Amino acid sequence: MKDFRLPQELGVAGVVLAVGIIMGVISPAFRTLDNLEVLFLNGSVVLFLALGQTFVLLTGGIDLSVGSNIALTGVIAALTMQSGVPWWAAALIALLVGVVVGLFNGAMVYWGKMPPFIVTFATFGISASIPKILTDAKSVTVSDPMFAIFGRGSLFGIPIPVVMVLIAAVLCALFLRHSATGVHIYAVGGNPATSRLAGINVAKITVLVYVISGVTAACGGIITASRLMVGYPTAGSGTEQFYSIASAVVGGVSLFGGIGSIPGAFLGALLIAEVSNGMNVIGVSSYWQPLVIGVIILIGVLIDTNRKGFSMRRLLQHFTKTTDSAIDSDSPTQGDETLGHSTSVKDDQKIQPSLKEG
Repeated sequence: MKDFRLPQELGVAGVVLAVGIIMGVISPAFRTLDNLEVLFLNGSVVLFLALGQTFVLLTGGIDLSVGSNIALTGVIAALTMQSGVPWWAAALIALLVGVVVGLFNGAMVYWGKMPPFIVTFATFGISASIPKILTDAKSVTVSDPMFAIFGRGSLFGIPIPVVMVLIAAVLCALFLRHSATGVHIYAVGGNPATSRLAGINVAKITVLVYVISGVTAACGGIITASRLMVGYPTAGSGTEQFYSIASAVVGGVSLFGGIGSIPGAFLGALLIAEVSNGMNVIGVSSYWQPLVIGVIILIGVLIDTNRKGFSMRRLLQHFTKTTDSAIDSDSPTQGDETLGHSTSVKDDQKIQPSLKEG
C-alpha cells in the first residue's frame, strides 16, 4: 500500500481557521471586514519576508538581515526621491539595493564558506547602520506623493500591499513547483554534496535564494516607507525577522532544508498576523505577543525536529501488530495443546525403540 500523507498546509490552514473562530467569538470586532483589511495590510510586510525566508530555509540556510534591509531600502528610496528621482525609479533602486544585499549574503555563504547565521547576522548590523549614517539617525520625508500608491493605494477595494504579496506568493509557488531551478533548490537543501555530483550549480542556487530574500525584504521596505511616507532608519528593527522565520517554520518549512512550500509559509505568516491582530483587538498587552509567538515557534521547531509525517502504512502496520498481539494473548489454550502434542510425539519416539529392543 502506498503511503498516504496529509498535506502539511492542511494542518496549518485548520489552525488558522480555528484561531480565527476563537478570536471572532471572543471579540466581534475581529470578524469585521475592516479588521480583516487591517490584518492583511499589517501582515503584508511579514508575508513578503516569509516568502524570501522560505527560499533560504529550503537550502538549509537562514537570513537574519531581512529586518534591517527594510530600513535600508526604505531610506534609500526616500533619499533618492529627495534628490529628484521619480517615485517609480526610487522603488526600482530600492529593489536593486535588496539584490545587492542578497548577492553579498549568498557570496559570503558559498565562496566565503561561512555559516549563514554569522554572515546574515553581520549583514543585519551593516544594513542597520548604513541608513543611520546616511541620515544621522533622522527620518527622511518622502517628497513624491505618488510613492504612496505602494502602501496606501487600492485595486478594486483591495489594498495594493495585499495585491502585491498575493501576486508574489503565486509567482514564488509556481517557480518552486514548476521550474527546474525550483527542483534544484529542494535538492540543494536535501543534500548539497549529492546535488553537486548531479551537476546542479550549487553556487548559483545559493546566491539566488539570498537575492530573492533580499528582493522580498526590499518590497517590505517600500511598503513600510510608502505607508508612512517617511523613510525610518530604525524601521524593521523589531520583530519582523523573528516573525518571518516563525512564519516559515510554523508553515512546515524545515530548518534543515529540503522540506516546505510557499503555501505553507504563507499560511504560517497569516497565522502569526492573525494572532498578533487578535491579541490587539481583544486588548492583550503587546508585551505578551513575543511570548505567544515564541511558544508558536517552539512548537513548530519541535514538530520539525521530530518530523515523521502521517503515514497510512504505519498506522495499518501498528494496528495489525496490535491485533495480532491481542489474538495471541487471548488464545493460551491453543498454545498449550500444541505444547502437549509435541510432548506426546517425543514420548512416542522414546517408547518405540524400547519396543523394538524387546
